[in-house]
Parts: sequence; structure tokens; C-alpha cells
Amino acid sequence: MLLLFVVSALWPELLAPGDPLAADRGLVLAPPSPEHPFGTDEIGRDVYTRVVHGARSSLALGFGAVLIAVTVGTVFGLVAGLSRRVVSTVTLRIADIGAAFPELILAIFILALFGGGLGTATLAIGIAGIPSYVRVVRAEAVKVKASAYIEASYGLGLAPRAVLLRHILPNAVRPVLIIATIGLGGATLAGAALSFLGLGSPPPTSEWGAMLSNARNFLTLGWWAAVFPGLAITVFVISSTVIGRWINASREGRA
Repeated sequence: MLLLFVVSALWPELLAPGDPLAADRGLVLAPPSPEHPFGTDEIGRDVYTRVVHGARSSLALGFGAVLIAVTVGTVFGLVAGLSRRVVSTVTLRIADIGAAFPELILAIFILALFGGGLGTATLAIGIAGIPSYVRVVRAEAVKVKASAYIEASYGLGLAPRAVLLRHILPNAVRPVLIIATIGLGGATLAGAALSFLGLGSPPPTSEWGAMLSNARNFLTLGWWAAVFPGLAITVFVISSTVIGRWINASREGRA
């Protein structure tokens, strides 16, 4: 399922060659049929085509936010784990301040300062997710730094930079990749929530959260316009979470 979503995001024309913005006023809120498997929305656009093409915006937001959070969180986590006590304490306190706010609330606050849009929403969700990665990388870096093979590396004459790149960094970020896989679903869901509130992708862009927002006023007339985008979000979140937990279980089994 996750691979299917990735294909939808990269090559939506393979699965839905139609135009997601094309409207047919004669088919407003038409129920699912062989011609329109997911029905049509409030202005006659094909819901199936919009769901498939909407994967690009929704997944771009989720992947982009996770990439920002992982990159910045890894840098600050390494700084906190390998620096002196004062620098480590200050970095952790800043991370604690960020973690004190729910991620979605912090993202909305950032959007209120800098305005809405897909790029700003991606940045906002990414910034909101940084504190959790900082603490994980910092804990792993401290543990790896105290390992016997790190001391042996220094004893063999390896430069600190080589030890950092060869040993500390790969081992410190390994659990982060697992958390990022699980967090991908949460970031995508948060992006859909922002779009639902009108703070993400601007209309008429095909995006799952925006589709839900547009369809909420027509639930009694055309439930399909909201159900299928909602199912896309749900299945993607479940798929990414299951894969992340499977990777984590495999890692613990090998350990």
C-alpha cells in the first residue's frame, strides 16, 4: 500500500490520467459509478482522480516535514550529546520548550506568523517535530560515545572527525530512521489537518485535507466526496506506522 501511494505521488498519470481540476456541472455530487469509481464532488470533479493526484501534495508535505525534523534534530542532538555540559544543557532546554507545545498547535502558531501555504506548512510541521529527534539522537550519541569501540578508535589514532562520521553518526541515527518512518504518517496527518483548516495547500490544489474540508458541507448529499480522501489518509498512516513498527521489531530481534 505504501508503494502504491508513492507511485501515486510520483506518477499519478499512471493510475489516473484525467485532469483533477476538470469539472462537469452536469455531474455534481454524482454517486460512485463505473465511470467515476469514487463519485464526483460538489462541482463535478472526479474524486478518484483528485485522490490519486492529491497524494503528491500530501506526501510531499509529510516527507518534507520529516526530512526537516530529522536533519535539524540530528544536528542538534549530536551537539547536545557530544558537546560540553553547558552547551548540552542549553540545547536540551530549548528542545524541552519546543516539546512542551503540541506539534499541531506549534505548527499553527508558526503559520500564524509567516502565513499559510504548502511550503510554510511543511516547514512548520518539520520545526514542530524537531524536539523529539533531538532527544533521541542525544541519548544515542551519549551511549555510543561511552562504548569501548569508540575508545579503541581513538587509541588507534583516528581523528575525532573520522570517529564521528564512521562510528558515532551511523549508530546514533539508526533508531531515528525507525522513528521517522512511524512519524511520516503523523506528519502527513498533521499536514492534512492544516489543509482542512485552510492553512495548507491553497485551492483548487488536490490535497486530501483540503478535499475533506470542501466536502464536509455536503456529507448528507454526497458522503463519497469526504469518505475516500479520509480513507486515503487513514490507510497511508496505518501503512507507514506498521512498516515502522516492523522495522523496529526486526531491529530488536537482531539485537
